[in-house]
Amino acid sequence: MAQHILALAAEEAPERLQAALQSLGEGELGDMVTKQALKGRETAALLRGIFKGSPCSQESGVLRRLMVYKHCVPLVESGDLHLAKVSEIIGLLMLEARQLPGRALAELATLFVDVIKGGSLSNGKSLELFSTVLTALASSKECLAYGKGELNGEEFKKQLINTLCSSKYVHLCQDVPLTAEELQFVVEKVLRMFSKLDLQEIPPLVYQLLLLSAKGSKKAVLEGIISFFNQLDKRQKEEQRAPQSVDLEVATMPLDQLRHVEGTVILHIVSVINLDQDLGEELIRHLKTEQQKDPCTALCPFSVALLLSVAVKHRLQEQIFDFLKTSIVRSCKDLQFLQGSRFLQDLFPQKYDVTAIILEVVENSAFGWDHVTQGLVDLGFSLMESYEPKKPFGGKVAETSYGLSKTPAQQACRLGASILLETFKVHEPIRSDILEQVLNRVLTKAASPVSHFIDLLSNIVVSAPLVLQNSSSKVTETFDNLSFLPLDTVQGLLRAVQPLLKVSMSVRDALILVLHKAIFSRQLDARKAAVAGFLLLLRNFKVLGSLSSSQCSQAIGATQVQADVHACYNSAANEAFCLEILGSLRRCLSQQADVRLMLYEGFYDVLRRNSQLASSIMQTLLSQIKQYYLPQPDLLPPLKLEGCIMAQGDQVFLQEPLAHLLSCIQHCLAWYKNTVHLHQGVEDEEEEEEEDVGFQQNFEEMLDSVTRRMIKSELEDFELDKSADFSLSSGVGVKNNIYAILVMGICEVLIEYNFNIGNFSKNKFEDVLGLFTCYNKLSEILKEKAGKNKSILGNKTARSFLSMGFVSTLLTALFRDNAQSHEESLAVLRSSTEFLRYAVSVALQKVQQLEETGQTDGPDGQNPEKMFQNLCRITRVLLWRYTSIPAVVEESGKKKGKSISLLCLEGLLRIFNTMQQLYAARIPQFLQALDITDGDAEEADINVTEKAAFQIRQFQRSLVNQFSSAEDDFNSKETQLLITVLSTLSKLLEPASQQFLQFLTWTVKICKENALEDIPCCKGLLTLLFNLHALYKSPVSLLRELAQDIHACLGDIDQDIEVESRSHFAIVNAKTAAPTICLLVLGQAEKVLEEVDWLIKKLNSLGSDTSEDSSQISNQTQALEKGVILQLGTLLTAYHELVQTALPAGSCVDMLLRSLSKTYAILTSLIKHQIVGGRGSLPCVGSNTSLSASLQVKLSGSHLTPQCYSFITYVQDVHFQISPFPILSAFQAKVLRETKPIPNLIFAIEQYEKFLIHLSKKSKVNLMQYMKLSTSRDFRINASMLESVLQEHNTEDAENEPDNDQSSTAEQPDENQEPKKKRQRKK
Repeated sequence: MAQHILALAAEEAPERLQAALQSLGEGELGDMVTKQALKGRETAALLRGIFKGSPCSQESGVLRRLMVYKHCVPLVESGDLHLAKVSEIIGLLMLEARQLPGRALAELATLFVDVIKGGSLSNGKSLELFSTVLTALASSKECLAYGKGELNGEEFKKQLINTLCSSKYVHLCQDVPLTAEELQFVVEKVLRMFSKLDLQEIPPLVYQLLLLSAKGSKKAVLEGIISFFNQLDKRQKEEQRAPQSVDLEVATMPLDQLRHVEGTVILHIVSVINLDQDLGEELIRHLKTEQQKDPCTALCPFSVALLLSVAVKHRLQEQIFDFLKTSIVRSCKDLQFLQGSRFLQDLFPQKYDVTAIILEVVENSAFGWDHVTQGLVDLGFSLMESYEPKKPFGGKVAETSYGLSKTPAQQACRLGASILLETFKVHEPIRSDILEQVLNRVLTKAASPVSHFIDLLSNIVVSAPLVLQNSSSKVTETFDNLSFLPLDTVQGLLRAVQPLLKVSMSVRDALILVLHKAIFSRQLDARKAAVAGFLLLLRNFKVLGSLSSSQCSQAIGATQVQADVHACYNSAANEAFCLEILGSLRRCLSQQADVRLMLYEGFYDVLRRNSQLASSIMQTLLSQIKQYYLPQPDLLPPLKLEGCIMAQGDQVFLQEPLAHLLSCIQHCLAWYKNTVHLHQGVEDEEEEEEEDVGFQQNFEEMLDSVTRRMIKSELEDFELDKSADFSLSSGVGVKNNIYAILVMGICEVLIEYNFNIGNFSKNKFEDVLGLFTCYNKLSEILKEKAGKNKSILGNKTARSFLSMGFVSTLLTALFRDNAQSHEESLAVLRSSTEFLRYAVSVALQKVQQLEETGQTDGPDGQNPEKMFQNLCRITRVLLWRYTSIPAVVEESGKKKGKSISLLCLEGLLRIFNTMQQLYAARIPQFLQALDITDGDAEEADINVTEKAAFQIRQFQRSLVNQFSSAEDDFNSKETQLLITVLSTLSKLLEPASQQFLQFLTWTVKICKENALEDIPCCKGLLTLLFNLHALYKSPVSLLRELAQDIHACLGDIDQDIEVESRSHFAIVNAKTAAPTICLLVLGQAEKVLEEVDWLIKKLNSLGSDTSEDSSQISNQTQALEKGVILQLGTLLTAYHELVQTALPAGSCVDMLLRSLSKTYAILTSLIKHQIVGGRGSLPCVGSNTSLSASLQVKLSGSHLTPQCYSFITYVQDVHFQISPFPILSAFQAKVLRETKPIPNLIFAIEQYEKFLIHLSKKSKVNLMQYMKLSTSRDFRINASMLESVLQEHNTEDAENEPDNDQSSTAEQPDENQEPKKKRQRKK
């Protein structure tokens, strides 16, 4: 039959062909097509014949065609046909599909949907036909039956697509032609389905959705995926916070399963971005846009992980890292901005912290997110390099690692280090890469500060010293470059890798080899690096029998974690190793002074950590001091100072730092007597005891002899007296300076030694005073010479040799020791006011050094715990001394130099600052230590605010006493220090506490009641007031009152107007009003304007947010708008007062003009927001906000703009007197510079009025009724001045009338000449 059909089709006999086809039943026709297809013969020709005999104009033909389609689709999907045959059949069916009428297409499309939903599609070849059917159906204009109603072809197609949009069939939409609207519909429906699916079903669906996004709607797809997983993360956190309160049905999302699904989805997105770069660009664009609206939505853990995974592709890496770094710094800046303003905190609380989010990504990456780790590492290093500490030209590093992170850049750098450290802990495969990169940067960035990288390296080594054995080769490679690195870097690097030295013999041996080479290097820095390395080894490799660290009272820092692996072997074998190192170090005692200095400063720490080396070290020191000690008991001076210097030509150098050598001996001897002697057992050998007692006795006799003879010595014995030359321009002067500093240092060392061994003996304390007399004479000579000659070393105070521990002991004894048995001996020292002042000034110097460098000279100077304890003791003494004996009653206060009370106060200020910088976490214990009455309180019970308020009250009393004292007794310096101390302590108060409010109220009262005329004190007090007020509420009302006082004090620009005298603050007076208080008020106004500007930017971002939760955003927008308008309104009233004030020429006028320009620019920004964000209407017309907005426009129009123009006239007329000379005077040139901001202000006002007109048109409210346009411009004719000049000219003519005859004859020849050209004024 098939052949018959083919023959009829070939004969062009349509009637016969139709008749033959009609004779066949439905089953027969299908069997014939199937047999022909299976045989592979002329299937396409047969189908063409059937279609030829089945015209669409006949109902029977349409039915037959439909029957063929219904039969061919299962046949094609059966898999029985060859692929070529399948393609041939489908191609023919696609060609003929457009001939079918709409109802047939609808039936065929419905058939396809049923087949798809039934799951009988095997190879999906027929889907090409389905897309053609849907396209033809969409173009059909027929009304097709659907359910109980009728639809056109386009709508029918949409219904079919809706049916297909389920998890199993989304991929089919890729082959279906969709309009943008249909695609959007598909995407939205699939995204809505996510929440109803099981977690495991989501990744494949996401992948299909991403492939579908190639057609469009990329933003919608990405936004939906990120939003969905963000919500899942939030729900997971809520479940972890309150697991009991969550329903059991909801809490069925295991954390590990969620993280694995998220990781798979991120991989899918990255793989699709590799194929479609536009998707990556769209991702970055979308997140940047969202970040402007709501940073919390844009940067969530999922989106950050996604960005870091995509960043591996170098094409997008720079864009992504720039975006992330900008977001991090902006987040830190916003947080810092909010912390300083209660007004902003109430209106716009910070909801997110990018740093916490990124660290959460590191934590999440532990669930197999290997694709994120490389991005994390790159981001970490990028942050550390972009925001590393800066080294100013010729100066020290501006930021140090010991302090807290304060600036946004510092916080970003710390975040980079935290990312790398946490990634190192979590991901083992990438550890060697991180370590290698850190070491490379330590080496290659030697010229710039690398403290942040060294801190990171230290934390890495501490976290896994044993794991790092696998990377020991990288560390040993770094050691090869030690000789070329700066000393600070070498010391930091060696401290950082110290735990590794204990577990890796190969690393230790490599280091020793490098150090042995370096110690003979020609470079001084290399030799110093070698000494630093050897000292580190001696400290950390204990000899058998050494005392433990606890016995030595040694606290070990985080960078010196004990990792005593193979301890037994090490303890037994280390002695020879340490003695060999000591032998190498002895050679260094013949090198330059810098190298010897390092040794003397390091020996004490070695003894403390490695007590078995005591004998060798003490013998070394004994042999060294004997080179300079003169044993004859009556010989003066007792030491050979000439051996301590070396001359090369005309230049003189210090060769032996003798005072440091004596200091080292004194500290080592004290430690030996107090520690080792007490722990010596009975089993010690007698020879060793005799040897030890020998050097101990030698040292004691030597120090006693030096003390006795130093007291007897006169300055002439050292070739030093008042007539000696101390200038640095001659060799003799340099030598004398070196001698003076050596002698002063020796005296200080002996003072500490004799006080410590004296046991409150009167004779010993008389020796101490004798030594101080020698020290003080030299000190006074150096100060006197320094006053005459600026190039003398004495001009810089030399660092004291007293240790921090001794300073705290000495101060306690001098001021707080009430023991009856000590009274007589201490009276010797207390009788010398100079000695008391010296003791306090040394304490001040030590605290200053600690504040600036994080450590002090001398024993335990690098031990934070000991430093903290010493600070507490010193603070107690200084606090008692200052509060007990006021500076007014000190007799010595009238002598030259600062009084003891003033030094105590300065020391207290530095201690309070140091505590907040270095020991912020320990402030509760610090305040507890100051409160003697409450010594037994538990740490958890310490209320910092209460304790700080107690201390504040003491200084408040002192400040009140200053203000109430007579004018002659008022001490400006002390008052400034008191105000600064109060400012520092106020940072410890909780802003929401009652104590804070009381302190603020007291500060306001002080400013209102005291007519303070001292400029620096006034500045400090008002700054304190503004800082406190900003943490309580907005200071705009305060600014208005101060502006009114300034206006009343300085008078009006119109001299005929008498300003109403309404003084709010007595601190505003003729001496302080301008420029001091005026500049402070304008500076604070600038801060308020910055806050308002920040809020307007947030308003703009909220206005562009089109998310579903519009009611909440609307409420927030209203609150922000109201806050902004009220702030600006009150600020305008303050400016209203200032622009009417007769300010003196100078900085006040200049700053006011600039501040007004900024105010108008911000007013313009607000109007723009109301035009664009408010959709061209006033905010919430009819509401309070709308009324406030109109009031603000009215205020600016009636109370500010006219006064601004009057002020401009005042500035130009009063401050710029027109000169008859063509050359401007210096004063006028200065004024001309100061009037440059005037054109900017006029432009700002006109811009404001321009946008106000736009808003008036859009809102249908005449806002310009409040504005009066002025003729005041940069260039104008002043009518009043012109009239007065003309009048003066007329009177002059009248006076010259008698001489008219003479003048007329003289002027007659010039009548017909052209008038002379006017000379142009120079600008």
